[in-house]
Amino acid sequence: MSVLLPNMADFDTIYELDEEEEEEGEDRESGGGGAGRVVDEEHLLRYAPDPVVVRGAGHITVFGLSNKFDAEFPSVLTGKVAPEEFKISIGRVNTCLRKNLPLNVKWLLCGCICCCCTLGLSLWPVICLNKRTRRSIHKLLDWENNRLYHKLGLHWKLSRRKCESNNMMEYVILIEFLPKYPIFRPD
Repeated sequence: MSVLLPNMADFDTIYELDEEEEEEGEDRESGGGGAGRVVDEEHLLRYAPDPVVVRGAGHITVFGLSNKFDAEFPSVLTGKVAPEEFKISIGRVNTCLRKNLPLNVKWLLCGCICCCCTLGLSLWPVICLNKRTRRSIHKLLDWENNRLYHKLGLHWKLSRRKCESNNMMEYVILIEFLPKYPIFRPD
């Protein structure tokens, strides 16, 4: 039975490998050709914590995109990121939504009024504007990831998820923990 320490954040936590996992690990090591052990990303992701979900907290939702996200600091991120940085990042996303969503709502109301006459084509501008808003949030989150969060071992992304209360889909911000690759010395 061997002991595995997946990363320094979980240094005090000791995981025990099953005998089957040990045999698979030995097979991978022997098949590597002696150039060092290859780390299986699936093996690393198994020990990564579940992603943090930041849900929309606004009172207006257009095609699953809420008009603001909850700025409450999740306790899971304690020690990973400062609460001030988290609030600044969520504030940037909320500012982007505050700029874009009122126009989307106006076009949605106009499109719904004219929907019968245009056979649904009047909803097309709302769909395009919503896609543009999502794209701008993706770019903002990529900028935030490159600026700060990848250095901290986190990855923010806008993701579509099923609502807990009904079958509708909503957009949420997922904060994923990036796996830390252990450094192995060649035998």
